[in-house]
Amino acid sequence: MRIAVLDDYQDVARSYADWGSLDVEVFSEHIRDMDELVARLEPFEVIAAMRERTPFPRAVLSRLPNLKLLVTTGMRNASIDLDAARELGVVVSGTGSGRGWGATSELAWGLILAVLRDIPGQDRRIREGGWQTGVGVELGGKTLGVLGLGRLGSQVAAVGRAFGMDVIAWSRNLTEQRAAEGGARLVGKDELFATSDVLSVHLVLGERTRGLVGEAELALMKPTAYLINTSRGPIVDEAALRAALHEGRIAGAGIDVFGTEPLPADDPWRTTPRTVLTPHIGYVTDDTYEAFFAETVEDVRAFAAGSPIRVLNAG
Repeated sequence: MRIAVLDDYQDVARSYADWGSLDVEVFSEHIRDMDELVARLEPFEVIAAMRERTPFPRAVLSRLPNLKLLVTTGMRNASIDLDAARELGVVVSGTGSGRGWGATSELAWGLILAVLRDIPGQDRRIREGGWQTGVGVELGGKTLGVLGLGRLGSQVAAVGRAFGMDVIAWSRNLTEQRAAEGGARLVGKDELFATSDVLSVHLVLGERTRGLVGEAELALMKPTAYLINTSRGPIVDEAALRAALHEGRIAGAGIDVFGTEPLPADDPWRTTPRTVLTPHIGYVTDDTYEAFFAETVEDVRAFAAGSPIRVLNAG
């Protein structure tokens, strides 16, 4: 079987797993154009996708007649049409995600500290021969707002408490008891946006959360507040957020996720002020990649042996 490993930006897939004698071709460059993607992938019987970097809607899957197995890293991938894959006879398998210690929540705090203390800017000044510019913001005594208090949101809340922050949270189905268990105080949505000094987004992207942070929500935020998004770009109205940043209606933002990824060279995010930007690296760690690629190989070998594992589109 010929195996395509997609979107291995760092070209590390071979080093994180024992591929043995498997016939593997690694694609380190993202293929954005659908026709080019289909042409490049048509010969392969197995495709290994890195999270949601390359979508596989019906329009793509139906043009890959040789495809038998599609492996996604992680056990959920909203960019794969599971029903279409099943109808076309393509098995979709997933993988684990490492030790589950919260790589993304760790990055969220990296962004919070970087943007509130202007760490990238201060580093740049040093390298340019300068010295201090601007004044940083302390976290102790401030209010941390957590939008979505699941596993990652709760980890972010725990660190906020350690910094001496008042932690508040909101999501549609969050209860007072669940908020307390996650180390936060339940508030209304408007209060979350109006009172947070730092607001960190930790929601799953879906129909109810797409565009949830829009112009109205941003208008509630204090001009001294910061927004952090390590979840999914489309949860936030990106144009509205960029406008708020350009106009100084909020103090800053730390952004790891974008509506279009990788960012085009001329994307307006690249020139948006008051930001610290990272290229969707929340989950890009040694522990996670070891799980992703080792279990991808397990999925391929199990499929080749006639007993697929971790199947996401059975039934």
